[in-house]
Amino acid sequence: MHTRRHLIALGLATTMLAACSSVPSSDERPPIVFMHGNGDSAALWQTTLWRFESNGWPRERLFALDQPYPLARDDDGVAQPGRSSTAESMAFLRTEVERVLKATGARKVVLIGNSRGGNTIRNYVQNGGGDKVVSHVVLGGNPAHGIWAVKGLREGSEFSGLSPFMEQLNAPKNAAGDEVTPGVKWLTIRSDNNDKYAQPDGVWIGARGTATNIGFDGPALKGATNIALPRIDHRETSFSPAAFDATWRFLTNQAPRTLSPVPEDKVVLSGRVTGLGLDPLNPTSGGFVNNLPLSGARLAIFAVDRSTGARRGQAAWDQTIGRDGRWGPFQAQPATAYEFVLSAPGYATTHIYRSPFPRSSAVVHLRPERLAEADRDAKAVVIFTRPRGYFDAQRDTMRLDGQTTLPGVPPQGAGVSSAKIRFASDAQRSITGEFNGERIAGQTWPAAQGAISVLELSY
Repeated sequence: MHTRRHLIALGLATTMLAACSSVPSSDERPPIVFMHGNGDSAALWQTTLWRFESNGWPRERLFALDQPYPLARDDDGVAQPGRSSTAESMAFLRTEVERVLKATGARKVVLIGNSRGGNTIRNYVQNGGGDKVVSHVVLGGNPAHGIWAVKGLREGSEFSGLSPFMEQLNAPKNAAGDEVTPGVKWLTIRSDNNDKYAQPDGVWIGARGTATNIGFDGPALKGATNIALPRIDHRETSFSPAAFDATWRFLTNQAPRTLSPVPEDKVVLSGRVTGLGLDPLNPTSGGFVNNLPLSGARLAIFAVDRSTGARRGQAAWDQTIGRDGRWGPFQAQPATAYEFVLSAPGYATTHIYRSPFPRSSAVVHLRPERLAEADRDAKAVVIFTRPRGYFDAQRDTMRLDGQTTLPGVPPQGAGVSSAKIRFASDAQRSITGEFNGERIAGQTWPAAQGAISVLELSY
């Protein structure tokens, strides 16, 4: 997973990180609260949680949040169904931090955020009282100065560097011009030049050839410890081994013992099943993401052959999802690959194939797909997806169904996290996806019967 390349820059940053941090010893680890980004969920922190646990941070001191409406409004000051304002996002985080402090008895927490989650954290620390209860903040890929700063271009969006929200957030806090709230230790992690949301050209916001007035260093903040890692993408600023290495050093003044999850003998899985909300202004769009429970959905789990994705017997788990959206706990077999089958009215029957789980996880969140209008003439549809990063044709070793060119993935840049194959035959067969050493095998299922296959990468 290109760990060695990503860590080259860390050697230069280690001394700087060590000078900026002091957290108690391993038996006094403070709670860490993880805040996901725009349209995301707690599930993206799965591998990060594993790495913290594998290095001795107690599992019961790690809290990954699910914001009910994770998408930002188009205009922060205008109410929009299914989306959240900066004020609502901050209020959510404040409530969750208070809950964590009460549950653990701790005086302070560490906050770690990806992308929009960084906006929420900064707003809470600066304007919501967080400076009194937060010791350290780590921001990965946070659009700290906006994704664009163009006069007349959606200036009301929280992602505009010219928005009232962003301008007050970045106002100098002292005579030195620091942009971060004093009294809290800050670390920002960014890509050197491969973050789709920190680009001088507007190619990834649908405005190729238009200057965004944002540089590669957009996520850096004056007054923070700022590091840049080579070629990592937007999500890898939080979810990659290199990002974990930088974070661990910042919090502990030490190198982590391992960057890989340490396998457990007993693996227990659980999570949530969530759906897609319908957009009242565009009901045929497929809907917008949320983290609300999908009550009444059905989940079945099958052990599968790691080479072919074929089932190895009857369902190992079968459950109707209740009002809270929770599923599990399911005791998985180590080194076993699984197929998660979700069915719910209004959705495709979604067959999700995953790599074996090395450790237990309570954030194995699942969401069924809807068959897109453009795919209704296909006999079978397979989606290959990487939730914790993007596909980069110039950087990564990839293969889908034997092809090294992934459909929809551009020849340069890291801005696409899913590829889709449409088949002209509904005959069931095996299909594999490979990415930098991780290999997932699944089976195709007939689209005419309302089915979709998803090969979901863990790393």
